[in-house]
Amino acid sequence: MENRSEVEILIVEDNPHDAEMALRALKKNKLTNNVLVVHDGEEALDFVFARGKFASRQKSQRPKIILLDLKLPKIDGLEVLKEIKSNPETKVIPVIMLTSSKEESDLVKSYELGVNSYIVKPVDFDKFVEAIREIGFYWLLLNQQKI
Repeated sequence: MENRSEVEILIVEDNPHDAEMALRALKKNKLTNNVLVVHDGEEALDFVFARGKFASRQKSQRPKIILLDLKLPKIDGLEVLKEIKSNPETKVIPVIMLTSSKEESDLVKSYELGVNSYIVKPVDFDKFVEAIREIGFYWLLLNQQKI
């Protein structure tokens, strides 16, 4: 993907297998236009706030949704969520926690920090494809967002 200013879906996932599975699920559901995968929390925040290697990106062109893993290197998903939701310019971006964690404390903390949805990754690929289809359909097509 060349034009990072037009990213619609930002996937923040450090596990290459899970990232590939998410991309395959999006492709199977015809939702792969303008997807960017970043591999740690620091890279995610650099993209969202147009800094570091993303400094030339138009900060005003936000992703339509962020699929965020919880357990990430450098900066974990909860800290990424906290920074996004505490900034007036980025707090409107829907953030979907897409994680393997079923821990009640992770779920509670995510909602306290403003996550829009918390989804435990299904192990089965077909169920994962269905979950991604529903995420994409709702957040990209049905949900009305502030521009």
